[in-house]
Amino acid sequence: MTLPFDNSYARLPDRFFARQDPVPVRAPTLIALNRDLAGRLGLDPDWLASPAGVAMLAGNAPPAGSAPLAMAYAGHQFGGWSHSLGDGRAILLGEVVAPDGMRFDLQLKGAGQTPFSRRGDGRAWLGPVLREYLVSEAFAALGIPTTRALAAVTTGEVVVREASGRPGAILTRVAASHLRVGTFQYFAARDDVPALEVICNYLTERHYPQADTPLDLLRAVVARQADLIAHWMAVGFIHGVMNTDNMALSGETIDFGPCAFMDVYHPNTVFSSIDQYGRYAYANQPQIAAWNLAQFASCLLPLMGPEGPAIEAATDAVHGFAPLFQAEWLRRFGAKIGLANATEADRPLIEDLLSRMATERADFTRTFRGLATGQAAAEFIDPQAFEGWAPRWQARLADEFDPQTVMARANPVRIPRNHQIEAAIVAAVDGDFARFHRLGAALATPFDPAPEFADLEAAPRPEERVERTFCGT
Repeated sequence: MTLPFDNSYARLPDRFFARQDPVPVRAPTLIALNRDLAGRLGLDPDWLASPAGVAMLAGNAPPAGSAPLAMAYAGHQFGGWSHSLGDGRAILLGEVVAPDGMRFDLQLKGAGQTPFSRRGDGRAWLGPVLREYLVSEAFAALGIPTTRALAAVTTGEVVVREASGRPGAILTRVAASHLRVGTFQYFAARDDVPALEVICNYLTERHYPQADTPLDLLRAVVARQADLIAHWMAVGFIHGVMNTDNMALSGETIDFGPCAFMDVYHPNTVFSSIDQYGRYAYANQPQIAAWNLAQFASCLLPLMGPEGPAIEAATDAVHGFAPLFQAEWLRRFGAKIGLANATEADRPLIEDLLSRMATERADFTRTFRGLATGQAAAEFIDPQAFEGWAPRWQARLADEFDPQTVMARANPVRIPRNHQIEAAIVAAVDGDFARFHRLGAALATPFDPAPEFADLEAAPRPEERVERTFCGT
């Protein structure tokens, strides 16, 4: 099969990447193939599922027209600066141009060592691959901008993590691009202004053609991130590792390592085992996004003219994140309680519900879905806490035309719950992928109260709760 490659990033100067073929694996076997996404990309799913296709998805046979490389970038990791990071376990095969003219990166995660591996093995084990496949595809079904999963394969090899051997796997990730804040930081840290000009023009042409200046570009990136983080908050998602190298400038969610969806609501919820001080807690995500955007703005300063006016303009642009985010937050959370056009006057009503949910350990997803079904009070330790809020809410709904439909569209029935993902991974390690495939099918229609998936709507029992999630690197 001939893939429709047009590798614009590989045509940039050599200092933007290291050319690197994937490292072949011993015995690749297909776990999952996203046939709908393959069709969207103009790829033949039957060929991808064939031995030749699986060999490509495993990195054993890079296809004709590809230009395999590992991208260079730097970044702040938990606030600490790293001068050189880069793709340490991922190979960008190239860019495919879909039938509608849209361009997508095709990347293999877990494809072996690169010059950026920093003594790592460059591999992925099965657990993180299945987690990213499930969560990224759930995001797509929820309508949240995200990278996608085209395929997952096992490698027939063992990956050592935490002193134990685990089955190796490779994820084929599809993205609008893999440009990150850290991509710009890499060149800014080296005072490489010509490279900054190149990458700024490249980002503008690929994602923001309406931006005429670097300042326009900054404002556009800020707006997309405000929308994205509001999306996250509205579904109770915690990214867990919001480093600057994990902020995609396309506005997509990227890197689902220790991510998690909340069960019980609390604004300070943290799952990531490496986030020891709660830097990336649920409620901190908007502030961290703004901090990351400030780092991006700093990289653009050399391209924005005289230093004083440039700093002032960039600062104003970054400060624009907060009102944009707050407006999106209000719109999304207003819809979650049935308000088609929430106003600032509705904010206290929403915030009061969230406060009561935190105190009463109410399940985030089930409470909001329960507003439409009359079952929200059951999620509270003391149902009276909900009943004390409900009359004001019901009075407000009297002004709405069709609040039930608004709530049904804003509140999913099912999310990728941590305990269900973990159960699917445990079974898969033993060779049983039935749980993984069933969970994936259920998450493909998150707003549909399908009776056959009713058990997947349940909150975890105490013994099922997952308190910590892990990167897998």
